[in-house]
Amino acid sequence: MYCVQCEQSNKGGCAVKIGSCGKTADVADMQDVLLRVMLGVSAYASRAAKAGERDAAIDAFTPYAWFTTLTNVNFDATRFTALIAEALAMRAKAKALAQGAGADLSDLPEPATWNPGTTASELAAAAPFAAIQRFMDRDGPSVVGLRNLALYGLKGAAAYSEHARVLGTEEAEVSAEFHRISAFLASDPTDLGALVAESLAVGALNLKVMELLDAANTGRFGHPEVTLVRMTPKAGKCLLVSGHDLGDLETILKQSAGKGVNVYTHGELLPGCTYPTLKAYPHLIGNYGGAWQDQQSDFDAFPGAIVMTSNCLINPEIKGYADRLFTAGPVGWEGIPHIADHDFSPAIDCALAQPGFAADAPEETIPAGFARNTVMGVADTLLGMIGKGEVKNMFLIGGCDGARPGRNYFHDLALATPKDSLVLTLGCGKFRFNREDMGDINGIPRVLDVGQCNDAYSAIQIATAVAGALGCGVNDLPLHYAISWFEQKATAVLLSMLHLGIRKIHLGPTLPQFLTPEVLGVLVENFDIRPTGDVQHDLARMLEAA
Repeated sequence: MYCVQCEQSNKGGCAVKIGSCGKTADVADMQDVLLRVMLGVSAYASRAAKAGERDAAIDAFTPYAWFTTLTNVNFDATRFTALIAEALAMRAKAKALAQGAGADLSDLPEPATWNPGTTASELAAAAPFAAIQRFMDRDGPSVVGLRNLALYGLKGAAAYSEHARVLGTEEAEVSAEFHRISAFLASDPTDLGALVAESLAVGALNLKVMELLDAANTGRFGHPEVTLVRMTPKAGKCLLVSGHDLGDLETILKQSAGKGVNVYTHGELLPGCTYPTLKAYPHLIGNYGGAWQDQQSDFDAFPGAIVMTSNCLINPEIKGYADRLFTAGPVGWEGIPHIADHDFSPAIDCALAQPGFAADAPEETIPAGFARNTVMGVADTLLGMIGKGEVKNMFLIGGCDGARPGRNYFHDLALATPKDSLVLTLGCGKFRFNREDMGDINGIPRVLDVGQCNDAYSAIQIATAVAGALGCGVNDLPLHYAISWFEQKATAVLLSMLHLGIRKIHLGPTLPQFLTPEVLGVLVENFDIRPTGDVQHDLARMLEAA
């Protein structure tokens, strides 16, 4: 096992029997094998696409398989044994597709022909051939670091793509580009310029994927509306839905309607309470708890059933709530019931069997639902406030939260922002400060919750529209970025911002280990990436540039 894909990795990488996230070495090794095989799938699928052929089953399996390898998603070794076998079958199917299309299959990269086997012992023996450190001595840390930048960005894009796909939205062009970049990585490239260019191509791809996901969410559930979301529980039986999957949340609401179960969102699903179709269900009470890293205390205190729909799962056995936890989609933990058919009745029955909340807690609410449609609906008002100097600066403070020291930087920065500024926030990073009273400007809350991490698309659209109306570039706006990095979705969003040419992003609280000083130098030189430091120093530097 060797893993550096997220911030919680040990210094120098997780090279232990159990990683910081709780992932065992066996599971980590099988994830490496699965990804190596998937690069081979794309090597064939990309050549087939160039010859005008695609296969819907291959294109559907690809983002799902990649998604299972993200941080805090799937910890179940048996699921990965099955996934690798399916990936090998998909690779054979992609090869036949390419052959049938008359594609040139000469000079294939190693992942296209590599045979890792299918049994546990075979996969264990094959794992070193798929591990990162295999390439360290040969290619050097900077080359491997840039390959990882593109690879982990693709993981994030795959997750967003899978969220859109399960809602019925996908595009052949997106799948083709995903396969193309994956096929590029399958050749283990060493050219630094080409790797930087392909990393930006990942950013462009992810921007398109976030656009598709935005269309899927708003097309099915309506545009988010400004909503006072209840943050405290009400008396009654209860079911908590965590993760990111709005489709699963809707299904749970439908299946639990009229059964006497109150439904709560958790973590990144808080914005679900602002979509018209979802908030129309009276038993969607509000949000319970905070960001993913607090789930063990949140879930332990929650007196009902819990469904984890996507990434951000951590060890459920430590606090003793494993007997009322269920997984869905790409998520897995050995011994935890997995709902694979969208029949959530076991979770609903479990909720009914639990004690539930005995009494209403005093009501506390926070405003949310400030996605692009809402903000642009008052664009004239916002532009007028900017023109009059009532709003002098805007800050985008958010991203993926985590447990490492230094995370309170984002809380302290938000509270330190001038009173004549607006703070746009998204992802679970918002839980650092979204219950603070930061006031308003002419009735508009200073903190505008744009939504989930993928709703960076909304924030980008808002910034682009404001810049267009003011006749300037996005980098000329008094808009400042403080991005909380944790895992691969955040990497994908960062690459999308770099693809758009957005500069002076403050990134932290620590930088990814795979960014070597040489690679970081490239990013600083080209995009003026700024590691987060002292709040007052960083704030002064932001305001200086306004």
